[in-house]
Amino acid sequence: MAWALKLPLADEVIESGLVQDFDASLSGIGQELGAGAYSMSDVLALPIFKQEESNLPPETDNKILPFQYVLCAATSPAVKLHDETLTYLNQGQSYEIRMLDNRKIGELPEINGNMVKSIIRVVFHDRRLQYTEHQQLEGWRWNRPGDRILDLDIPMSVGVVDPRANPTQLNTVEFLWDPSKRTSVFIQVHCISTEFTMRKHGGEKGVPFRIQIDTFKENEAGEYTEHLHSASCQFKVFKPKGADRKQKTDREKMEKRAPQEKEKYQPSYETTILTECSPWPEATYVNNSPSPGFNSTHNSFPVTEGNGSPNHQPEPVAQLVDNLLPTATPQEAQQWLHRNRYSPFCRLFSNFSGADMLKLTREDVIQICGPADGIRLFNALKGRVVRPRLTIYVCQESQQAREQKHENGDGSSSTFFVYHAIYLEELTAVELTEKLAQLFSISPRQISQIFKQGPTGIHVLVSDEMIQNFQDEMCFVLDTMKAETNDGYHIILK
Repeated sequence: MAWALKLPLADEVIESGLVQDFDASLSGIGQELGAGAYSMSDVLALPIFKQEESNLPPETDNKILPFQYVLCAATSPAVKLHDETLTYLNQGQSYEIRMLDNRKIGELPEINGNMVKSIIRVVFHDRRLQYTEHQQLEGWRWNRPGDRILDLDIPMSVGVVDPRANPTQLNTVEFLWDPSKRTSVFIQVHCISTEFTMRKHGGEKGVPFRIQIDTFKENEAGEYTEHLHSASCQFKVFKPKGADRKQKTDREKMEKRAPQEKEKYQPSYETTILTECSPWPEATYVNNSPSPGFNSTHNSFPVTEGNGSPNHQPEPVAQLVDNLLPTATPQEAQQWLHRNRYSPFCRLFSNFSGADMLKLTREDVIQICGPADGIRLFNALKGRVVRPRLTIYVCQESQQAREQKHENGDGSSSTFFVYHAIYLEELTAVELTEKLAQLFSISPRQISQIFKQGPTGIHVLVSDEMIQNFQDEMCFVLDTMKAETNDGYHIILK
C-alpha cells in the first residue's frame, strides 16, 4: 500500500518538473500569430498570459489582467531566455498597438459602455537617463525644433477618440477608447537610440527605450484619474530600415551558434506583448508655458560668440507672437500647428504653407478638423496678436557714445540712443534674461546676473517681484560688466 501511494506522487513531481522546464520555451507562444489570425479566446488560453505561480500571494494566483497591449513588431532572437524581450523599430515608421479587453465576465462593470483613457509614453529604460530625462528631452527639443519624439498616426488608427499630443510633452500622447470595440492605435517614434548616447570614439551602441501604456477610468467628477492598468516593453529605434538590418544581423548571428547555445536564447516572435508594470508617476513638466519658443532651463544652448550661428536667434523671436504668417513655409506651418496643440492634424496640413492655411474658410476648417477643433483652429488663424503684459524699452550705450559724452561734458546734445522694445509675458527674471540674450545674440548662459541701478548708484539684483512692479513702457540704458567667476557678463539697467 505504501508503494502504491508513493508512485503517483512521484509521477506528479516528474510532471510538475517537466512543466517548469518547458515553461520558458512556451512563454512566447501566441506572439507568432499573424496580424489578424487570433481571437480573444485564443489569446486568453495561451500560457504567457497566466501569472507565474512563484512569488505571488495566493489571492492573485488566478488573476487575469483587465487589458492586454500587443505591439505588432518582431522581438529580437538575440535575447537570453529569462531576460526581457527587446524589439527594434524604424524611425518614423507607423507601428500598430492592439488594445485588447481581457476582463472576465462581471469584472469592472462600471466601464461597460464607457470610455477609458490611455496614455502612451516613450521613456528611457536606463536608470541613469531616467534621472536626467527632462534635461535629455530639452536638449533633443533644441536640436530638433518643431519635432516630436512620439506621434499618433491618426488616419491608420481604429477606435481612437479625442487623440491629444501636448506640445510641451514631446514623448507622450493620449486618447480615449471603448474596450468593447476593436481598437488599434498606430504610433511613430521620431528619435533614434544613438541620439542619447554619450559620444566617445564612434560606433557607440544606442540606448534602449520603453513604451509604457497607462489606462485610467473616469471618477465621479468625470476626470480620467482612476488607474486601471499599466504595461510596458523594451525597444530600440534605428534610422529608416535600420531595424530590419539589425534583426537580420541578430538572426544570422544566432544561426551560427551551436545547438546547445541556441537553447539559452528566446526565439523571435512576430509581435511583442507589453508586460504589466507600475504606473508612470505624474509628469513634472510645465504644461501652460506662454512662450512656446523657450523654456525656463536651457541646458543645451550652444555658446555663440561674435557673429556665430545667426540662425539660432531670429526664429524664436518670430515665434513669440505665435501668429501664422502668410510667408510661412510648409515646415514652419507644421511647427506652428505643434506649438498650438494641433499635432493630430499635422498630417492633413503637411503640404500647406502659411498662405494656404490662411485662405481656408471657417467651413473648410470645420470640415477638416471637426466642430470643436475646427472653430479653435480658425480663430487661431484669424486671431489678433495678444497684447504683452509688460513692455520695456532698452538700449546699449556704445563705446563711441561714451567717448563722445566725455568729450562734450554733459553729452546732452550729441548722444543718440536707439531703443529696442522687449515684450514680457511671464514677468520673470529668467524670461528677461532670455530676451536680453536674444538682443545681444548670445546664449542666456552667458548672462550671469541682471542688476538695476538704485539710489546712490547701488546695484540691486533684479528678481521676479521687481519685474512684476515695473511700470509699463519703462526705459533703461544697458551697461555690461564682466563677471568675476566665469566668462559671462553682468547686465546693469540704468
